Amino acid sequence: MELVEESPHRFRIPAHGAMRVPGVVFASRVLLTDARQALQQVVNVATLPGIVGASYAMPDVHWGYGFPIGGVAATDVADGGVVSPGGVGFDISCGVRLLAADTDAQAFRRALPAVMDGLDRAIPRGAGPGGVWRLTGPGQLERILSGGSRYAVEEGYGEARDLIRCEDGGAVADADTGQVGPRARERGLAQVGSLGSGNHFLEVQRVEEVYDAAVADAFGIAAGQICVMIHCGSRGVGHQICTDHVRAMDRAMPRHGITVPDRQLACVPVDSPEGRDYLGAMAAAANYGRANRQLLSDAARRVFRRAAGARLSLVYDVSHNLAKIESHRVAGPGTDTVAVPGAETGAGPAAGEPRRLCVHRKGATRAFPPGHPDLPEDLREAGQPVLIPGTMGTASYVLAGVPGGGAFSSTCHGAGRVLSRHQAARETTGAQVRDRLEAAGIAVRPRSLRGLSEETPEAYKDVTEVVAASEGAGLCRTVARLVPLGVVKG
Repeated sequence: MELVEESPHRFRIPAHGAMRVPGVVFASRVLLTDARQALQQVVNVATLPGIVGASYAMPDVHWGYGFPIGGVAATDVADGGVVSPGGVGFDISCGVRLLAADTDAQAFRRALPAVMDGLDRAIPRGAGPGGVWRLTGPGQLERILSGGSRYAVEEGYGEARDLIRCEDGGAVADADTGQVGPRARERGLAQVGSLGSGNHFLEVQRVEEVYDAAVADAFGIAAGQICVMIHCGSRGVGHQICTDHVRAMDRAMPRHGITVPDRQLACVPVDSPEGRDYLGAMAAAANYGRANRQLLSDAARRVFRRAAGARLSLVYDVSHNLAKIESHRVAGPGTDTVAVPGAETGAGPAAGEPRRLCVHRKGATRAFPPGHPDLPEDLREAGQPVLIPGTMGTASYVLAGVPGGGAFSSTCHGAGRVLSRHQAARETTGAQVRDRLEAAGIAVRPRSLRGLSEETPEAYKDVTEVVAASEGAGLCRTVARLVPLGVVKG
């Protein structure tokens, strides 16, 4: 395929064949090494009915199920636009939560071993069942699926301020628990309040550098401060919902006259019965993911109070695997369309007509600009916090949304894999990874050594380069850099 470099951090794949819009890739040439499969998926996504703007890829793009991970695409609901579970992924509402402690690294140093031992005992993890909250039955699960973090806080797992600093106020509206199948419910009963496995983690971190002091202050972080970052999602609930609805859409596509170049792109019109069913089930899984991170936050808070005498306050919680109905102004194919405050009423600046879009972000983070009405009032002037987890032994970043950010106000979500888990495990052993991290002063509490080897830092792109490309492309700005002091892994 033709890949045209338009600027140092922006490439275009001109529309050809069945593509309805061009592909736009935000990256550097180094980050696109071995990205051929992912770029073909960018092309495939550009063929979806109703797609507007472009089929976008973030700097951490890599191959995924149907959509690339790091893919963003929006479809026009009124023009037959589709929703595709492949554009969300199996781990619905996988996301990141950052909490800031009321202590700095110097005061905290002596408490670190006790904190890590406490977290090791308190944080359930691994591929199977087990969670912080042992549900009494289907009734409680129903309330989690509909209420998300809000229900968890009502039950004593958190504080009211948590909901202000959580995307969507802690719960996605319009959850339809009736579209969550029996197998998904069965899996969900035993896993709420758990990390899972793979690239999910809980890290104790130190704010090593602040690049924008005013924004960092608004977020509630400062140089030298201790933080806790939690990266996890909706566990088996999200996986099963994706599986169930991909099958349903695959059967339904012929009735809607839809063909796709890859069956993993199974999709239906957003306003069809199958589309509404999926969005309702997806919202329920998202609420499970929000509650999951809320419960893990509560467990971490208890450990910090007991072992360090420290309090954790929520900085922000944001998902990077969701499809959301949003209003954006759309100027034309290939245009970097952005969310405009007032677009819902047509009151914003003239940049095309406001449209109701289904915005898929898979391995991509919403990054609303300063002034956006969906942001909490105390963050509105600063812009939306964007939380970018790195790899074990490297750094994580806090970013912020910017005015005029492209790709429907989206940016990257992490480092992005370059080696499969099997490849990574062949490259090194878990014991070697553990020894290397501990030699660097990073305390490690793994569930298994195999999990450590699969998540070796060499399995990922350079997160610093990913962040630099995201900022260079005008998608966000860098606020702070955090480095790990301790890692809890599945």
